[in-house]
Amino acid sequence: MQWAAANHGVQTSTYRDIWRWSVEEVPTFWTAVSEYFGVIGEGLGGPALLSEDMPGASWFPEARLNFAENLLRHAQDPSLSGRVAIQNIDEENRITTITWKQLEMQVASLTAHLDELGVAPGDVVAAVLPNIPEAIIGLLATASLGAIWTINSPDLSPAATLDRIRQLNPKVLIGTDGYIFNGKHIDQHAHLGTIEAGLPALSHTIVVREAHQETPAPNLWPVESRWISFDELTSASAAPSYHRVPFAHPLWVLFSSGTTGQPKGIVHGHGGITLEALKGTGLNQDMGPGDIYYVAANTSWMVWNTLSTNLMAGASIVTYAGSPTFGTKDRQFEIISLTGATMFAVGAAYLSLVEKAGQSQNRRWNLSSLRSILSTGSPLPESTWLWVHREVKEDVHLGSDTGGTDICSGFIGSNPLEPVYLGELQGPLLGVAVQAWSDEGERVLDQVGDMVITRPMPSMPVFLWGDTDMTKYKEAYFWKFPGAWVQGDWITETARGTFVVHGRSDATLNRYGVRMGSADIYAALQHVPEIKESLVIGLELPGGGYYMPLFVTMEPDAELNAELKDKINATIRSRTSARHIPDEIIVAPDIPLTHARKKIEVPVKNLFAGKDPAKAVNLASLANPESVTWFIEQARQFRQHQKDSV
Repeated sequence: MQWAAANHGVQTSTYRDIWRWSVEEVPTFWTAVSEYFGVIGEGLGGPALLSEDMPGASWFPEARLNFAENLLRHAQDPSLSGRVAIQNIDEENRITTITWKQLEMQVASLTAHLDELGVAPGDVVAAVLPNIPEAIIGLLATASLGAIWTINSPDLSPAATLDRIRQLNPKVLIGTDGYIFNGKHIDQHAHLGTIEAGLPALSHTIVVREAHQETPAPNLWPVESRWISFDELTSASAAPSYHRVPFAHPLWVLFSSGTTGQPKGIVHGHGGITLEALKGTGLNQDMGPGDIYYVAANTSWMVWNTLSTNLMAGASIVTYAGSPTFGTKDRQFEIISLTGATMFAVGAAYLSLVEKAGQSQNRRWNLSSLRSILSTGSPLPESTWLWVHREVKEDVHLGSDTGGTDICSGFIGSNPLEPVYLGELQGPLLGVAVQAWSDEGERVLDQVGDMVITRPMPSMPVFLWGDTDMTKYKEAYFWKFPGAWVQGDWITETARGTFVVHGRSDATLNRYGVRMGSADIYAALQHVPEIKESLVIGLELPGGGYYMPLFVTMEPDAELNAELKDKINATIRSRTSARHIPDEIIVAPDIPLTHARKKIEVPVKNLFAGKDPAKAVNLASLANPESVTWFIEQARQFRQHQKDSV
């Protein structure tokens, strides 16, 4: 704020003043972000925004820069180069470290080797890795070349993984031969081999050897395999090299949950993510050199990418590929104590889980370094807000933030200048013109509405993969209100400018921090011939719980007995994710479908959330409207049971 006054003549005295400037003078604000943080590149002094059209906003058309170059500049800072950039901790509490200079050297080595392997700007490097330092190194080396990065967690099945990365025709695959999760060794040889075989354009596979493995991994690798050791590619001496690309050049591809079909590839650009990282992490989250950021993020969740955005701001990070509850439910607070983390990002459901365990964290662990907690993924219950300040740390800054894979950042959340009100998000993040709108497209206060963004942001997707005419892009974000971005969240904006988030308005299954689309479940169930049709919903419950029932109709002569339930669960576990086993499997007389034969997950979810059936379901849109009656009764019984259980 002081810098803006001195350099742009903007006089501000409160957070709302600086936020107002950020959304009223959009090009000037983002130019100021670039100047303030000293972004490295060319042409950044040119026009920041040619057009504010959404979609179609054109950011910094004259600029050329590189995400990795801007992140690794900290390795050139004499005060930081020898300090730790990454701490990796495993389930046995073994900690290894990588300094900024070592990170730069390993990235430079891998960059040179990828170049030798023929990876060029615009080529895709796909990774199937847990949350380990090698994933960060792979991302930065790929970005250094101007190639495109994408990553999936190894706990997704090969089929679910291929549904995503096969769209991109990757040239190189980076995987691991195994890892440890919840005390168990997860061998990845067959898993990785299946993925490799499903990628016809693949030229090379690079493999991270499992840490602490007694038997040398190459002895287990197929002789005919093209697998190359990751360690060999990161140990050579090479000069750092960065290919500067246009502002909108693709940096990485994140995937939607695949709610209505094949997961869509969301493409973000080098420039947009660089600026968003510096603004969101460096300003709103107040992170920088001397801070340590920890999040136990699954690599398929966009929150994993916040590890790199914290590095961009000069903070160091903690990587952890183990179970978030290994050995004890409060395992993550143990990790904070061991690593000295200053900021903890976490799913709201985890905080509620530890709260219910009844353990006082400030007595069990040394949390003296912890100064902020960012809760995300779902709304945070009021009791958990109070528990954190009572049993974790009295003066910790607990913020509840909401954002999305679509912008790989936040819309509403924390800032270091305003008070925090119980159960409410502090306000809009800088540069985010967010409002709650009614179905009629009018701004509403103190009532539930659609979360709408009215001005462009530089980290909005550059495009969706394969969407050459932008049709899918418009359908995804601008289907309801032309010219205004609709995110798919229900929010209330209060008269004092804070926000309450009521959950997703789509059918994403966000369980234990792992986002999965219903389409993945349905694809798996195609392999259970006894099931005729199915519908799955995920419902956030008061108190941080989550309810995921699976409704099925049966083929003639089939019966839903214990054996078939086990078969269904095993199929979902092997073909999608072990974390998305349904809470109940319920036989329904029929599954409601639209005239286009699409399932109506969101209306059914609304019924279970307590919405008036007359408003939740448009019967005229259904091919079998009579089927809804049964779901209305099931939802009524469910809500009554929830009420009786309180």
